[in-house]
Amino acid sequence: MSPQPQAAVGAPLSRVDGRLKVTGKAAYSADHDIRGAVHAVVVDSGIARGRITAIDTRTALAQPGVLRVISHLDAPRLEYRDNPGAFMDPPVGERLHVFQDDRVRFYGQPVAVVVARTLETAQHAAHQVRISYEAEKPSTDLTAPGLPVNDPLPPQNYERGNPEEALASAEVRLEATYRLGRMHHNAMEPHATIARWDGDKLTVWDKTQWVQGTQSELAAVFGIPPESVRVVSPFVGGAFGNAARVWPHSTVAALAARETGRPVKLVLTRKQLYYAVGFRPAYAYTLRLGGNRSGRLAAMVHDMTAETSTYEHFMEGVVSAGQMLYATPRVSQKYRTVPLDVNTPTFMRGPGYATAAFAIESALDELAHELGIDPIELRLRNEPEEDPSKGLPFSTRRLRECLRAGADEFHWDRRVPTPRSLRDGDRLIGTGVAVGCYHTVRLGAQARVRLDADGTALVESASSDMGPGTYTSMTQIAADALGLTMRRVTFRLGDSFMPASPPHSGSLTMASIGSAVQDGCDKLRQQAIQLAVEDEDSPLYGVGADDVVVLHGRLRVRGDQARTETYGQLLARNNRTHLETLGSFTPPSGPGRSSVYAFGATFAEVAVDVRLGLARVRRMLGVYDAGRIISPKLAESQALGAMVGGIGQALLEHTVTDHRDGRIVNANLADYLVPVNADVPGLRAVYLDNGEDLDAAPIGVKGLGEVVAVGVAPAIANAVFHATGRRVRDLPITIEALL
Repeated sequence: MSPQPQAAVGAPLSRVDGRLKVTGKAAYSADHDIRGAVHAVVVDSGIARGRITAIDTRTALAQPGVLRVISHLDAPRLEYRDNPGAFMDPPVGERLHVFQDDRVRFYGQPVAVVVARTLETAQHAAHQVRISYEAEKPSTDLTAPGLPVNDPLPPQNYERGNPEEALASAEVRLEATYRLGRMHHNAMEPHATIARWDGDKLTVWDKTQWVQGTQSELAAVFGIPPESVRVVSPFVGGAFGNAARVWPHSTVAALAARETGRPVKLVLTRKQLYYAVGFRPAYAYTLRLGGNRSGRLAAMVHDMTAETSTYEHFMEGVVSAGQMLYATPRVSQKYRTVPLDVNTPTFMRGPGYATAAFAIESALDELAHELGIDPIELRLRNEPEEDPSKGLPFSTRRLRECLRAGADEFHWDRRVPTPRSLRDGDRLIGTGVAVGCYHTVRLGAQARVRLDADGTALVESASSDMGPGTYTSMTQIAADALGLTMRRVTFRLGDSFMPASPPHSGSLTMASIGSAVQDGCDKLRQQAIQLAVEDEDSPLYGVGADDVVVLHGRLRVRGDQARTETYGQLLARNNRTHLETLGSFTPPSGPGRSSVYAFGATFAEVAVDVRLGLARVRRMLGVYDAGRIISPKLAESQALGAMVGGIGQALLEHTVTDHRDGRIVNANLADYLVPVNADVPGLRAVYLDNGEDLDAAPIGVKGLGEVVAVGVAPAIANAVFHATGRRVRDLPITIEALL
């Protein structure tokens, strides 16, 4: 098959949906105008553990316009069938069954819902619902002594070599415990669901990163066939992982709609987002490492403890980085969860890897300081030639290039190694570096491609777009594969009735759905070429199919500009209204021939006010080995956004819980601090050229949405140490820690 010219892929194009978004015409989940819709407001529990003893709804029901108040006292029994397919990596246990019993498992648990004709009425009536409890003392503190560990889950263990023996004989040893606070996603768009029943068929407009996962879960909860559920989600206003599964409010909306016989709109408040959906769990991560005076690592021992809920046991990929990031011959790991009276955690950008990177990269920086070795040089000395956890070669691993290119760009050679060496007025200046990685995930996907006689194309897949620019990047792939301009191609997503798609998470969308789009468009182009070369009336008749390319909608013979015709001419002459095909991608099965990861190095400069203890980032640089870059403008946006999120993780974001009653005391955007314009300095992202990785995906991409978030927080923490000489091992780094 003759290679197609690449005009769109690799070009820094603006988002095809950008105008819709900036003009307010993009319809997010709560924006859909559904005729006859009424409003639902969830009533949250006021305790973290115990039983509901009474619910008084008389005052609420007396409010004009209130239609129903539903709780466990009158809700129908829901089936809640097993459904592992509704979550990419389902937690062990059983999801929360809303309104099915009187138990309260965490503060803010949905215990009732008010449905009314207007939102204001529903809000007012929700405050009139009186609930009595038999409260029990909750356990919400990961650091409290005597808590059950790994009940009922056994720890995840890993070991190679004998690390304890190597540590005992190591010339240099380091032991430290790093603590990471719980973080919430706080996306621009709150979670919202509109549900409508038409007989026994359910349509849901939902904020979700996986329309078909939501379809599958709601079907399982209500005991109906998946084909009786349609989920629509054309736009997602940010999610960062917390919309990758179905949370209780979606079930509540569908239940309220069925019980009232009316379409129901339910939008969570900002406060409810801290209880009703998941979060990045808090961790205590103890790391012991040892090596020789030249900086060669001999052993690492990782002991990780994370919070989870009592009814589900969430674990994430926090162990992988410690197994393969460095050439450490002896490694052991123990990863345990502590069941607490909280709602279930979930994935957050760079899940697992961002947590592990803070501990590992901080410890490497501590070791570099102890040995008097430059932090970059120490990392280069411990670069593995192959994946030490699998014994496989890396498909590509250009981390050395990331570090060296970043050092040049960041002017690392001007750095004075001694902490507290550079001052600017009342501010101490420091620089730090950290590396990161993220495994390339690929799942099966499909894409339907249709070319109409007017020379326009429509491509569809049941994907989502929470911000990285799926509409645009898929249009770029399709345009080049079909030989059309971007304006002639429309990509649609966000409907569960479209061809099968995996979740929009884990940096898997481009590799999975992009490969399916490429396959479908290649097939359709070849279908058109075959039609032309076999058509006696075509200028391309008799030409070898491999000698034909398509550019700007014209089929032409390579090297012969005279023999050409448009798609429209070809289809009209053959009495065809359209051509259509289904593209697919199936990831390779069985043992891989290589280990496939994306890599990156992050550099940060901070200024710490010596009188106030206030740390501010002054500049940051990220350099990445992420495979082929389909859309440079979108890729840069992803990296800069991740750096902003990393600033939040390092310096600002932390959920504070009152452990007496399990209440989150800063469940709002005034007290839960996220970065704002004044916190964001000059940011720069660089992607290594010529990075195509065909082991990762047929289109050469590795995925980049996650890796750009890994390594940001430790780079900032290392810079804070270099500025102040004070090593802070807890995130976020607060003013109190630096005073």
